Amino acid sequence: MLESARLHEQGSLKFMNGDIASWREPARFDVIFSNAALQWCPGHEELFSRLKESLRPGGQIAIQMPMNHDYATHLLATSMSAEEPWNSLLHGETYDKSQHILKPEDYAALLFRLGFRDQQVLQRVYGHQLESREDVIEWVKGSLLTYFQKRLSKDDYERFLGDYRYRLFERLRDEKPFFYPFKRIFIWARL
Repeated sequence: MLESARLHEQGSLKFMNGDIASWREPARFDVIFSNAALQWCPGHEELFSRLKESLRPGGQIAIQMPMNHDYATHLLATSMSAEEPWNSLLHGETYDKSQHILKPEDYAALLFRLGFRDQQVLQRVYGHQLESREDVIEWVKGSLLTYFQKRLSKDDYERFLGDYRYRLFERLRDEKPFFYPFKRIFIWARL
């Protein structure tokens, strides 16, 4: 992906490989843009402080993150990761991204404390019409469930997936079509 992005470099537009969680480039940028990446990083107060430090005066941030950590798909994955046998197979790790994401009003207050007086923090629910609740499993295989796929053996992941499907379907209505509400937060701010 990075190589294809580099085809679009021109002037001061550059693409670099790095670790967002520790990235620091003091007073270098006019705009910092992030699409569906920061939700994987812990310590958002510290992270947003570093982003602010990386902006020139008058600089802007534009951030979008999924906010579905309180939906049945994510709540179940979190609870299962703390249960046996999954917790042992995950080497004592638990999946809990809710601790990384702040409430919209907390982001607004954080931005204000950091000096972003001009800001917009919005949460939006996108309604996805899926053929059935089975498609919810396919949806989260590309994001949430990659955590388990990367950490479990192929056989253990298939067992986890079977248990997850069974237990998730106890929580989701069997409707066709299935309405999957997916929340996202949008953050824009200027120094």
